[in-house]
Amino acid sequence: MLPYLLNTGPDGMQRPLALSHRGFSVDGLENSMTAFEAAVDLGFGYLEIDVRTTRDGAVMVFHDELLDRVCDAVGPLSERTLDELNKIRINGVEPIPTLEAVLTRWPDLKLNIDLKDDASVEPFVQLVERLGAHDRVLVASFSDRRRRRTLNLLSRRVASSAGQVSSALIWLSSPLGLTKRLARLARVDCLQLPVQHAGVTVLTGRFIRRCRAAGLPVHVWTVNDTDAMERLLTLGGGVDGLVSDRADHLAETMQRRGHWPQTA
Repeated sequence: MLPYLLNTGPDGMQRPLALSHRGFSVDGLENSMTAFEAAVDLGFGYLEIDVRTTRDGAVMVFHDELLDRVCDAVGPLSERTLDELNKIRINGVEPIPTLEAVLTRWPDLKLNIDLKDDASVEPFVQLVERLGAHDRVLVASFSDRRRRRTLNLLSRRVASSAGQVSSALIWLSSPLGLTKRLARLARVDCLQLPVQHAGVTVLTGRFIRRCRAAGLPVHVWTVNDTDAMERLLTLGGGVDGLVSDRADHLAETMQRRGHWPQTA
C-alpha cells in the first residue's frame, strides 16, 4: 500500500480514511487556513482540497473558477497575481492560502488534492518535488488527462484517484472481473465516488466487495449525515474512506467505531 493510503491504528490494522472536505467551517470559510486548523484540531490527518493557479504561477487552495461565490472580489482567480490575491478575503475575513503554506504549516498532514485547471499541473509538480511531499499528496482530477500528465511529470510515484472516465469504465466493467486490470492501466490507486450519480446508485455492496477483492480502495464523497456514514462503513464490508463537509460528525462517527484520533 502506498504511504499516503496507509492509516493504521494502534493494533496495526488499517482503518478507514476520514477526509475533511475543504477543511471545517460552519461559517463558510472553506479552503482557508482557519478551516484547516479546525479540522486538524478535531483530529483529522487528511484534508480534501482544491487548487488553482494564479497568473504568475502560484498554486492556490481554491475550488471555484471565479472568486465571486466566496470572496469579496469577482472574476477568475487565474487572472489575478499572487500579490493581488493577497488583498482578497474569503467571506471578507480569511486570505486565500497557497498550497505551499498548507504543506509547510502541517508537515504530517496528508492532502487529497483536486487539480482544477491545466495551469496548475507544472507548478504543482515543482512544489511537490521541491518539498519532497510525494508521500503526503494524492493527485485527483475529474480530468484523467490532467491527472495522468501530472503523474508523468513527477519523479516518484504518488497516490492518485480515478477521473471521470476511468471511474466510469471501472464501475461499468466490474461485473466482468476487470477492476484490477483497468485500475493498473489507468494508474489508479483508489476510487472516489458519490453514492449516487444522475439518479443511479453507484455504491452497492456488490460493487464494494468487487473493489475490495481487487485491492482497490473506495472513498465516498460527500457524506454529511451520520446514519449514512455508519451505513457506508458497513456496506459490502465497508468503504475505505469518507469525505465530509461535517468534519465534526465524521470525527464523532469514527470515534464511536474506535478509529480516532486519526493517524496521518
